[in-house]
Amino acid sequence: MINTRVTLDSIVGPYDCQQSDWYSCRFDLDATRQVSAGTIDMAESYGWSSMETIHVIDGRQGSPDTVHVIDSGETYTANEDGDRAARAVALRISWRGKTPTATPIAVNRQARRAARKTKNRATGRGAGAARVVVVCVRWDEGSGAMGVIEPVDGGYYPIGGREWPWCVVTWDCACGYTQDWHETDCLCGLTRDGQPTTILAAAAHKAGAELRTLVPGATSALVDVTGPPYICAVFAGDVEIDTADDTGPFDTETLGAADAILRAAYEETTESEEAAGWVLVPDEKSSALYRITFAPAPQ
Repeated sequence: MINTRVTLDSIVGPYDCQQSDWYSCRFDLDATRQVSAGTIDMAESYGWSSMETIHVIDGRQGSPDTVHVIDSGETYTANEDGDRAARAVALRISWRGKTPTATPIAVNRQARRAARKTKNRATGRGAGAARVVVVCVRWDEGSGAMGVIEPVDGGYYPIGGREWPWCVVTWDCACGYTQDWHETDCLCGLTRDGQPTTILAAAAHKAGAELRTLVPGATSALVDVTGPPYICAVFAGDVEIDTADDTGPFDTETLGAADAILRAAYEETTESEEAAGWVLVPDEKSSALYRITFAPAPQ
């Protein structure tokens, strides 16, 4: 079981969940309420007859029975004569025991009257502990079929199955690599929650990744920005690495690619170097020489 984040068909969400495989998702109560709102939004946008919707009904242990009508607002053809009926389901909930029980009932005038009384009555005033019933309604060409979702270990509600298009949320690292939400560490050394917050900071990381293709131990570089930015020195710790094309480990193409990354960032933003965490280095020849430090290399 992994803790991750998903959307429903990349339309609603994201929702935090536990996932055991691509299709099995379990949500805590807060996330279940969010999923409920999302499924109802999708049903209202794309039609109830093509959806399953989740509904969370609140009550209190020991309170009187309640009746609830879940009405799509649509109608369907009820018989061969073409009579129309409401696409709706109804249920009666008993809150007397420790675990509430829900029973489907017919959607009729009596059920709607009882549901209105439930709606107008304060929820379990003066009763015991708060309880919830989570219901999944499968809407089809008829009125709809209802099922109760029971919580599993830790109070999580398993919602959906193979027919539900859950999509794991991804995140983009500054290095350009995309990975699933629960994969919090990137191979470049950055983490999901430790991403650069400015354009120049992201460019510095990308430039460092470019340099590390030839020298994995590179830790920082000096960048002169008095004109178009260019890298004038690269370090591994306190040791300067030879950047000469004919004697050092770097070639002109790699250094040029790193310079191009930095120049593209300067064309995109006017933010200060200090805001990106670059450190001004006093220098007799340059008034704008900065040290950029790369994220620790992955072990």
